[in-house]
Amino acid sequence: MEKEGVREEVDQENKKECEVVVIENENYVKGIHDQQQVNKSYENREFNVSKLQTLNPTNPLRIVIQGAHQSHQVPTPSPPQPLRVSTTPQQQPSLSSLNSRKFTNRISLFIFLLHTVVAIGLVCFLGYKAVQGILKEGSIKRREQRVLRYWFPQVECSAIISIFLAFIWQKTLREWPGFMIKFILWSSFATSLSAGILLLCFQKPSTDGVGVALVGYSIGNGLYACWVTRRIGFTTKVITKSLEPITKFPDINYPIYLMMGVGFMWITVWVLAVIGALNFYFPPLVVILLVLSLAWTTEVLRNVANLTVSRVISLYYLRGMQSSTQFCFQRAMSRNLGSACLGSLFVPAIEALRIIARGLNLLEGEDEFMFSCAHCCLRVMESIFRYGNGWAYVQIATYGKGFVRASQDTWGLFERQGMERIVDADITSAICFLTGVCSGSICVIATGSWTFAVHRSFTATVSLLAFFIGYLMTRIGMAVPHACVSCYYVCYAENPENRLFDKTIPDRINFINSGRDVLVQTPRVPRNL
Repeated sequence: MEKEGVREEVDQENKKECEVVVIENENYVKGIHDQQQVNKSYENREFNVSKLQTLNPTNPLRIVIQGAHQSHQVPTPSPPQPLRVSTTPQQQPSLSSLNSRKFTNRISLFIFLLHTVVAIGLVCFLGYKAVQGILKEGSIKRREQRVLRYWFPQVECSAIISIFLAFIWQKTLREWPGFMIKFILWSSFATSLSAGILLLCFQKPSTDGVGVALVGYSIGNGLYACWVTRRIGFTTKVITKSLEPITKFPDINYPIYLMMGVGFMWITVWVLAVIGALNFYFPPLVVILLVLSLAWTTEVLRNVANLTVSRVISLYYLRGMQSSTQFCFQRAMSRNLGSACLGSLFVPAIEALRIIARGLNLLEGEDEFMFSCAHCCLRVMESIFRYGNGWAYVQIATYGKGFVRASQDTWGLFERQGMERIVDADITSAICFLTGVCSGSICVIATGSWTFAVHRSFTATVSLLAFFIGYLMTRIGMAVPHACVSCYYVCYAENPENRLFDKTIPDRINFINSGRDVLVQTPRVPRNL
């Protein structure tokens, strides 16, 4: 009995040892399986991390994955530590600043809206006077019928021609920028010279004055085309690069279509108002006021399109966002309209003063009077460029700043990056201006010849008005390339490390700083005496 009891105890101990061995083997196999699963998870995480190597170091997605990877490398569990992300020295504006709800330049907005109400009332009243004069019997009826028959169709035709030319200029500049820059420079010279010679051939005192003005302008245009020859290569690179984002926004031209449609309808009723002004008190003064009103209105339309395109393109550069063109247009028509109104008054004057400053800088010579005038103009230009410039529209559209503050901040960015000489020497705005001159000259050739054939006494007035309308409508159509180039410069100055920018601007800066650039510098800062 004792032997059997001892044997049973031995058997039980052997069973326990076998069970222990089996359990240890199972744990060992399970441990190997768990280790394989962990290794697979490590491999998956390392694969995901390798795919995200191109992300910004401060990107939250990369931070989370790196934190997970580091936590698996620690064998013992530890309490979660708060992540510390180092901030870059240059902080980007928050997203809330991109959607500012305040209206910019409210005083300018109020003045423009008041002007619009008065202009609409005056145009309607003068249009009524024109219709009333046509319905009356006598000399007034005959005169207004003559104007309506031999003057109104030519003006409307010039508006239609300029609309087609505007889209032709824009399309060809996008397709062949290098060729079109040279073509625009010399075609504006050729067309303005041809229009001037044509008006001189009519041999009428009124047309002779307009013809001499066009011939004189064409000479200056030709000299300018020769002067900027060395800048064409760099301008071609900038325009080509800046127009690349347009392909991502197929509806980018919709605001242009709308603005040009509004401009065409306003010009139609405006012409009727001019006809009615002939039978009103002080016709010359009323016509001058109508011309100034039309110029301001069409310039505001152009800058609304400029602000729309600027916001779409700048948000693409700075945030990688594909914004809604419709939303950007609504914002330009509401919250940023005041800045467009203020800029429409000052930017054309600034551009004119810039041309004068360049001319005085070239002509100052040894004459003391010209020397003093040149430096006085340069000081004025320094102040104007700091408090008002055409580059401000990018920051107005992007951050909702006022016109003056946006001008100061934009020029400060250029100074910080050493880009003053580059933007001073930019000829994109000149190219857009010359397309307007070319379209206006073509309208003069077409409508001037037509009017001279049917009613010679209207030739000079129709030619002037056709040139004016052709220029204004073409400038609206050229708002897209102008805004794209402005965004390229301003957004680069704000974030030069953006991967969307290449070495075009840095190489140009190095080229200028090396002393190999022999261009005549745009006078902005007075030289030391």
